[in-house]
Amino acid sequence: MVLILMGSDSDLPIMKKAAEILEKFGVSYYMTVASAHRTPERVERLVKEAVAKGVKVIIAGAGGAAHLPGVVAAFTTLPVIGVPIKTSSLNGLDSLLSIVQMPSGIPVATVAINGAENAALLAIAILATSDENLARKLKEYREEMKKKVEEKAEKLDNLGYKAYIENFLNK
Repeated sequence: MVLILMGSDSDLPIMKKAAEILEKFGVSYYMTVASAHRTPERVERLVKEAVAKGVKVIIAGAGGAAHLPGVVAAFTTLPVIGVPIKTSSLNGLDSLLSIVQMPSGIPVATVAINGAENAALLAIAILATSDENLARKLKEYREEMKKKVEEKAEKLDNLGYKAYIENFLNK
């Protein structure tokens, strides 16, 4: 199981991408809102209960000061993956730097700004180290991505860039 936390419900349009990937792979998850600043007791309770509930990885998304992933990591030894959420003031750079600059001893894996999909894929990769079925699904997923790129390359090679843009990118 994966616990998905977000600092605000305004993060849901980004964080739902993590849930969608986990669903695609058949990985169970629980998603909720918990603010490192407004509800620190809730964050602590959720994280401390996570192990007893079978959680193996936590994904935490936050914008602005983006303290949620670090606070989560302070309460657990489970792997924590931080998702910096794009903000209106600094386009998510503030979030990225807040998450990636964790002090030594309390690591948080960090994905790209708004990278909830990659956070889920990283969580799956972590879980796949002890789940052969999940490892197989992840390998198949990557093979499918490879196949799609090769198909696009072949179309571009055959059509040339002008026809490719007209037929495939403008639709």
